[in-house]
Amino acid sequence: MNTFDSHNILSTALLLLNCAVLSTPGISVAAECAATSGPHRVALLELYTSEGCDSCPAADKWVSELPARKFTVDRVIPLAFHVDYWNHLGWTDPFSQAAFSRRQRAHSNRRGVGFVVTPQLLLNGEDFRRGSVSDNFSDKIRAINLSKAQAEIRLKVSHSNDVLVGAVEVRVGGDAETRRADVYLALYENNLVTAVSAGENNGRLLKHDFVVRTLVGPLALDDTGNLSRNHRFELDRRWKPQDINLAAFIQHRASGDVVQAVAARCS
Repeated sequence: MNTFDSHNILSTALLLLNCAVLSTPGISVAAECAATSGPHRVALLELYTSEGCDSCPAADKWVSELPARKFTVDRVIPLAFHVDYWNHLGWTDPFSQAAFSRRQRAHSNRRGVGFVVTPQLLLNGEDFRRGSVSDNFSDKIRAINLSKAQAEIRLKVSHSNDVLVGAVEVRVGGDAETRRADVYLALYENNLVTAVSAGENNGRLLKHDFVVRTLVGPLALDDTGNLSRNHRFELDRRWKPQDINLAAFIQHRASGDVVQAVAARCS
């Protein structure tokens, strides 16, 4: 039995968190935490959205409400990517990045689609469309969660002052095709509010969660399907440290399928 199989047998939950906060009077708080993926897969839900799009707030709200519906990060990790191609229409989304627009276009090209739309939801790299009354989201998440993981992710986070350091270790099993995947680190923030004063959402107070602030990757696996990497994130002083989280996920290059994902909160 190899080390990877042995570790999975010993795992008793989808997500194991171990957090400790260390503080000293007169010194800023430092925090450390860790998360390890379990023997079954965690899904990744990508939302492509914009504050300049009047049909996006409903999708933002739906994603924000997932944890309250028991779709917690040990089952599905939502990440909201704010695109920038709406910015020229009257309102500049403060969370938008051109890199996220390129990422969405790359997903569309992978699927043979020559255009992009907002809002768009991708569940493990596949287009997911919500029904007006009901949808099969719960069934899809359950199916993903029941499938056996072919990879392990260990994520350690240390956070002090304006710096967050993420250390990720990845081991991907399976065949060579499974190992044709890349690793990503996504730093994201919750509890964000914007008073929009122009564009299609003029006059609205918009609330957001799981907003990606920084995406690192693609990070390539070595020939044996392993990766060990540390990354230092410089935190903007406008970001709220208590709402900052870090996720790591492994995504197949050709299909966009997510092999495994894990998230850790360190505040």
